[in-house]
Amino acid sequence: MKTISLGGVLRCSRIAYGCMPLGGSWDAAALTPTVLAKAVRAVHAALDAGIDCFDHADIYCRGKSETVFAQALAELKGRREQLILQSKVGIVFAGDPVPDAPQRFDYSYGHIVSSLEKTLTRLGTDYLDLYLLHRPDALVEPQEVARAFDDLHAAGKVRHFGVSNHTRGQIELLRRSLSQPLIVNQVELSLVHSHLIDAGIVTNQGKHSHGADGTLDYCRLTHTTLQAWGPVAGGRAVGGAGSPRSEALARVVGAMAAAKGVSPEALVVAWLLRHPAGIQPVIGSTDPSRIAAIARADAITLSREDWYALYIAGRGEALP
Repeated sequence: MKTISLGGVLRCSRIAYGCMPLGGSWDAAALTPTVLAKAVRAVHAALDAGIDCFDHADIYCRGKSETVFAQALAELKGRREQLILQSKVGIVFAGDPVPDAPQRFDYSYGHIVSSLEKTLTRLGTDYLDLYLLHRPDALVEPQEVARAFDDLHAAGKVRHFGVSNHTRGQIELLRRSLSQPLIVNQVELSLVHSHLIDAGIVTNQGKHSHGADGTLDYCRLTHTTLQAWGPVAGGRAVGGAGSPRSEALARVVGAMAAAKGVSPEALVVAWLLRHPAGIQPVIGSTDPSRIAAIARADAITLSREDWYALYIAGRGEALP
């Protein structure tokens, strides 16, 4: 698989594997041999496809996804030094630590540092290659984030840092205080959730959408790699959800995929790879055959005409 340089400093596969489903369930149920076996097969399939970048978050399956990933690596004889491991911090579930506590976002020094320690323990590693702030915290104190990042970097526990679901303004606010570069912004992006791209298309058209502040262009200008979570949108990006728009999209995607001899999922991931921003899709299937099929996106060539045909089908309306 071809590689990408995250933020110009961290080289890895241009497709990442999202580990959210590896833990099996989002409750307190213990990990089972069945869940572990499924995780081993999925991680092995990703590695066989040339993927070496694995995306986690402390909340995924309430920590079980990180735990089972470490067990899967052990089953595969371990390859830590050959991998790029990243995780995310900041989302706190309702009921934590007391029953009446609300769901919230927390970028306090204590939470960032303590969550990192728990993530390292679950993953069975001494360091992360990349640590992301998961969702914007309305009460963020950038200086406190900066102190946490500096301490974690100085201790050798995190090599690089980034954010997820952040706007241009939120990234700039953080950067004003940080001494550590932010090399990644992980955002939802797909054929059916193309708001960041739409923002540049509908400019001066009297329409407004998420990302209208120029987040995509800002990331390109500042060498902040965009990682795309939900690149297949849970299947909606390949159509078939029952609405006229999704059925029309399914026809366009299906016909083009058939013509190129690839799966529809690979085609819509290739649509993201074709964008000159150097977007890194984060795929999340646990089906080995599907992982292998989607990874073929790396070898798909899309013309400008192909790209726009898919984009228009995903938008469900003509360009301005």
